[in-house]
Amino acid sequence: MTEAHPSATGLCTTQPPAAAPAAGDPGRGTRLPLLDLPPAGPPAGSGAAPAAPTADGAPDQPGPAERLADLTELYEHTALLARARSLDDALAALLGSGAALLGARRGLVVTASPGGPGRPVGLGLDRPGLGALETVPPDQGPFAGLLRPHGRPHQVLHGDLAGPATAPRLRDVAAHLGLGASIGLPLATEEDGPLAAAVWFHDGPAEPDERRLRLARAYCEAAAPLLAKQLEAERARRTAEALRRGLLPDRLPQLPGVRLAARCVPAGLDRSAGSDWYDAIALPDGTLGLSVGSVSGDGPGAGPGSAPGAAAAMGRVRAALRAYAVLEGEDPVSVLGDLELLLKTTEPARSATAVYAWVEPDERRITLAGAGHCPPVLVTRHGANFVETSLSAPLGMLSCWEAPGVELDAERGDLLVLYTEGLARRFGPTLHAGQAALRRAAADAPRDVRTDPDRLCAHLLACSARPGDAPVGTDDLVLLAARFE
Repeated sequence: MTEAHPSATGLCTTQPPAAAPAAGDPGRGTRLPLLDLPPAGPPAGSGAAPAAPTADGAPDQPGPAERLADLTELYEHTALLARARSLDDALAALLGSGAALLGARRGLVVTASPGGPGRPVGLGLDRPGLGALETVPPDQGPFAGLLRPHGRPHQVLHGDLAGPATAPRLRDVAAHLGLGASIGLPLATEEDGPLAAAVWFHDGPAEPDERRLRLARAYCEAAAPLLAKQLEAERARRTAEALRRGLLPDRLPQLPGVRLAARCVPAGLDRSAGSDWYDAIALPDGTLGLSVGSVSGDGPGAGPGSAPGAAAAMGRVRAALRAYAVLEGEDPVSVLGDLELLLKTTEPARSATAVYAWVEPDERRITLAGAGHCPPVLVTRHGANFVETSLSAPLGMLSCWEAPGVELDAERGDLLVLYTEGLARRFGPTLHAGQAALRRAAADAPRDVRTDPDRLCAHLLACSARPGDAPVGTDDLVLLAARFE
């Protein structure tokens, strides 16, 4: 057992865990856990002295009004965390609420991972400051032991980070950053074990206020199941994104006479009803096949739940298009016609839009065809113009798809930009307005940007972002640019 933390002497106290709550407690597993406050005083089993008794011999406990005020404050902070839409939002809410409860200005949170603590997220600490704290060995740092799977301390308090009880490296870093005291609390659930460790810093030596510390502990206990859901959603999102990126090219071909660049910002599978692709195929005769397209979900009424199936179908459609391009890539109409026949045969509940371009780098000649897709943009030294493909339906929508091809010649330095509908819609309130705004953004780009496919892709993505846009949209954003040397 450790003694209660006497911050005036600069000692560090690590409080052992309290007894785990019984399974089936009310509020377990709900969206907003049932909130309650433990009795005043140190955590159970900490070995610290209990609260001083009052004159009548009873422990000094808060009155009903104070307890109601504490519960109200705790509920407000927990509700704020429950409204977080992403892991980043949840960690920011966690740090902000903990700082408000403890009267701190700075803090950090690290999530548990198989290889040790994850990258810290800070409040009031810049990247160099967080990097300096990462140099402190985890077992000597401000959250020492809080991520242990078993025997986690209930809290880690450093009342004076400049005191002799502080590990030398932590003491040096704290002096450099102007940190005087720290309060570390675990976030864990019985089902998931340790999830994260949060630490809040005071600028000078400080003895934690028992009421505020009790509130912060209760907040972290209520926040843990909410954080567990966000961590689970983030793992699923990253897994899905990795799988979707695995369906796209891992690199672009390098051919004499043409330089390529691409961008793909996938939408969340829980938000999207389709899946987009881009591709560049170096053909056996030294020419190049370029394509972008989109596969929609399970028919006209498809919603966000159909996105995983659409992503898998996109991989199959892209693989088929590559095969047709190798066999008959010089005829874009035949490539898309065969793709449409395959789609109707093997994916009858789906439809797709696509544009396929056959590029002869030596001649700087482009032959292309589109199926219900946004028109490409040709960026020249004079500006930017649409390459008007004939109006045609998406693949799989009619009994027989048919559309003529388009042939044009480019000049040295011109760029051909292919993109999907999601990017165009991000540029404007309607598809037509978005396409026009995208063309203007390409035309108005600085000259050194218009001549570099990679910089032009980055420029168009930056121009498409609007204030208030969600970080993860409902449509994939895809760009493929080819510059003629």
